[in-house]
Amino acid sequence: MTQFTLDNRYPDALPATGYAHCDPAAAPAPALLLVNEPLAEALNIAPSWLQGADAAALWTGNGPLAGTRPVALAYAGHQFGQPVPQLGDGRALILGQVTTRDGAVVDLQLKGSGRTPFSRGGDGQAALGPVLREYIVSEAMHALGIPTTRALTVATTGATLERQFGPEPGAVLTRVAASHLRFGSFEYFAHRGDTDGLQALVDMAIDWHDPDWRDASASERAAALLDRVVERTAALISEWLRVGFIHGVMNTDNMTLSGETLDYGPCAFMDGFRPDRVYSSIDVRGRYAWNQQPRIGHWNLTRLAECLLPLLDPDEASATQRAERILATYPGRFEAHYNRALSAKLGLTDLRGGTDPAAGEEATGEDAELAERLLGLMARHEADFTNTWRALAIDRPDSPRQCRAMGEWLGDDDALAQWMDDYAARLQAAGIAESTRQSRMNHANPAVIPRNHQVEAALDAARQGDMAPARQLIDALQSPYHPPPSAAWLQRPPSLAEVVPATFCGT
Repeated sequence: MTQFTLDNRYPDALPATGYAHCDPAAAPAPALLLVNEPLAEALNIAPSWLQGADAAALWTGNGPLAGTRPVALAYAGHQFGQPVPQLGDGRALILGQVTTRDGAVVDLQLKGSGRTPFSRGGDGQAALGPVLREYIVSEAMHALGIPTTRALTVATTGATLERQFGPEPGAVLTRVAASHLRFGSFEYFAHRGDTDGLQALVDMAIDWHDPDWRDASASERAAALLDRVVERTAALISEWLRVGFIHGVMNTDNMTLSGETLDYGPCAFMDGFRPDRVYSSIDVRGRYAWNQQPRIGHWNLTRLAECLLPLLDPDEASATQRAERILATYPGRFEAHYNRALSAKLGLTDLRGGTDPAAGEEATGEDAELAERLLGLMARHEADFTNTWRALAIDRPDSPRQCRAMGEWLGDDDALAQWMDDYAARLQAAGIAESTRQSRMNHANPAVIPRNHQVEAALDAARQGDMAPARQLIDALQSPYHPPPSAAWLQRPPSLAEVVPATFCGT
């Protein structure tokens, strides 16, 4: 079989201090468990590299990787608000890049492929449970239409790893990303006072993600990058809130310049709604709770802006003013995205195409307030986040059937009756047809999500050698807005005994 060859764009673009060449650790008995065939097709990866012993060896890092020089990237970060001057890829290697059928260039990264110079005492390997979680949740996010890194393969290594809750099979994930440039990438060079390194990062990010600014001056490129990342971050976090997603570790090293969701460690989708809901076992103070994610996004962007000051203007005061002007746009941008998401969840606008020009409909603050009132009712009853929103599109708002559907989640609440009246009046005033409302809502409110208890059940089975539940879950999550009847089991909230109160990093 021919060798698998990839070019790697990072060594040519980064200073030598920003990466390290490293070979993957040898896997004793590699075996492929999952292959994302639609993604592989989009990446133009030949089927011959997705099956058999050579493919298992390739996607665990054993080779054959002719001419390929994998690299681990250096980065820093603020972890739970505390600066860490050096982190880096301690268990991941970027193999190189491929060009998709749409002409985009994306990274292929092995996660769990062994120690690197940035491992900081860890073994550099990944266990099957966390690897499968990332595959399941990242592909679910993609199906939901939310920007995310993706998963190409899951392979076991044949090793057994000792982890927090006992031994687990070793595994490697192949992650696909627009790039692996993070806020923390800038922090790494800023900690070292390396302005040339910061400029190299800006040039890389502009070239890869915002090429319309390639010909601008150095300071304009830095300002444009910050402005674009502010916009992408505001849009991304609004989408997380729309579907009840909690990232869990919004450290600056887990925030991407591309606007993709990165790192699916202690993440979760909410079942019972509570705005301050936390699932990460290490987030003891609720820093990254569901309702704190917009604020933390702004905080993280401020850390990025601080790194860019030397590039924005030679005069520190002028650079600071320029950065603050850009950062000041974040609250309004986030509010606009989130108001639109809430309006779409009520069927007042169309999430897929913005407003409806024919009807002149726009997402307004009043509509967002109406949605927030419903969220308040949901919080009072800890109603299931996904099912309550989905139930609102069962029938006309003033119909007994619709009232019964909402009452199932919100009980016999006088405030609910008033809210339903106000909602019906708003729809009537807007002149929105019932079929239009339901169609819009069913494209903004998913019917199925990767519920924590179902994910954990699939992971437990996989650890015992049974991949059928994981495959069934992955298949069922491919059409979250219009699932087939066979996926109805995914809509069931957990019983009291099934509730998963916390999720873990898995390192």
